[in-house]
Amino acid sequence: MIVPDERAGVLERLVAEQAGVLTVAQARTALGERAVRGLVRSGRWRSISRGLLLAGSGRLTREQQLWVAVLAAGSGAVLAGATAAIEAGVRGLRIEPVHVLVPSARRPGRRSLRGMPIDMAAVAVHRTTVLPAAHLEVGRPPRTIVARALVDAAGWASSARQAQEIVAGGCQQGWVSPEELAAVLEVLPRAPRRQVIRQSIDGLAQAYGRIEFVRCCRRAGLPEPELSSRRTDGSGRAGWWDAYWRAWRVHVEIDGTHQGDVRDWVDVRNQVADLEHQNDISTTGDRVLQFPAWLVRTHPDQVADTVRRALLAGGWGPDE
Repeated sequence: MIVPDERAGVLERLVAEQAGVLTVAQARTALGERAVRGLVRSGRWRSISRGLLLAGSGRLTREQQLWVAVLAAGSGAVLAGATAAIEAGVRGLRIEPVHVLVPSARRPGRRSLRGMPIDMAAVAVHRTTVLPAAHLEVGRPPRTIVARALVDAAGWASSARQAQEIVAGGCQQGWVSPEELAAVLEVLPRAPRRQVIRQSIDGLAQAYGRIEFVRCCRRAGLPEPELSSRRTDGSGRAGWWDAYWRAWRVHVEIDGTHQGDVRDWVDVRNQVADLEHQNDISTTGDRVLQFPAWLVRTHPDQVADTVRRALLAGGWGPDE
């Protein structure tokens, strides 16, 4: 079959951009219905499922499987969850099924997803009412950003433990920060396993905050504190210091990532307990400083200056 030059250009672009996977509508627009039918009948092209074609006759590659999943799911579909995270580079996640996210206002192409060939991976289609442009990554195929992908993957996990591992893995590998995960979770009020994900993010933020806090002190020439030291407050309750300078009785608490809607993450009893905890320490003569983890990360000089003033007030000298 001879393809006119102008149509060949359109076809070549589509084949290159979509790894050889085309919708029937795309192929017909580029070549015409008769030409497309001839390519399929001759075996040069494959019919993948209802409405989808492969411009070739070989087995589907991983990239082609991803394109099949997105195109079969219909308009607005994007790679999501573990699949989007893997495509971004996150390691340790399951490659199947292929997760696709579709705006709830649009019906996924269920007919196209039926009768897939044996060399096609399983596809899991999820629907969402919240998919802002800020959560979309420019990619081929289109996918969600890493933070959204990890939050979704954790929500779709088979257990709470697996959800925690997914969130921790993304952060530990350096693909996303606890603050970025918290920002995504903030706009997903109905996210599955929301509480588990929130607790995981806060634990990571606190741990990362401690690491950043020590680096902050080193850069500022301050003495290094004791980390996670056991303490007993005025009422005899045991607890832990995030950071403590015993010689100068300066105590620092690193809080989690909370910056948004307070109602979503704390209740009155927790607030009262925190205040009692701080007051108990203060009555022993310790100076108590509290910093959110995001402030330690973004404004280390400000944090170091506050700590320096507390240490000086406690009797520390720069030459010590």
